[in-house]
Amino acid sequence: MQRLILMRHAKTEPWSEGIDDHGRALTPTGHEAAIAMAGALEGEGWAPDLAIVSTARRTRETWTHLKAVFTTAEMILEEDLYLAGERGIADIISDNDSARTLIIIGHNPGLHDLALNILRAAGSLDHQAAIRIAAKLPTGAAVLFEADENGPFKPEHFRLRNFIKPKDLMSF
Repeated sequence: MQRLILMRHAKTEPWSEGIDDHGRALTPTGHEAAIAMAGALEGEGWAPDLAIVSTARRTRETWTHLKAVFTTAEMILEEDLYLAGERGIADIISDNDSARTLIIIGHNPGLHDLALNILRAAGSLDHQAAIRIAAKLPTGAAVLFEADENGPFKPEHFRLRNFIKPKDLMSF
């Protein structure tokens, strides 16, 4: 793997009685954000070969909008990604690092924790993006990491290339 995209699901309806967390859907703003993020990733030239998506409804709905742009990407639903911690997500990445560009669509705090760990291990080519990531990984955001060459996932080889947030692409 040479490129890794860590993406948090887009904006979701709030939890309320009668809706379990796993079944929460995207809001209309969340759908718009996922569409905007698909366009932004395409514009950056970051087309995933493989998507590992949590089984939660909100992550599957986020992927649906990206799949409309990245039609050749294979998708794997991964139950263990639902609310996984940093180590669990890293293990899922390691098990699927044969893709050239891998996107993980999951949840906080695990995604944010992993992004910060990779950032600490390998550094960044964009200091301002690193500062913004340290503060927050909001819904719909994507963190783009790249290694110098294709190979197994080792956090210390993946430097931060970009941090894209829906808020930067859309007027709310």
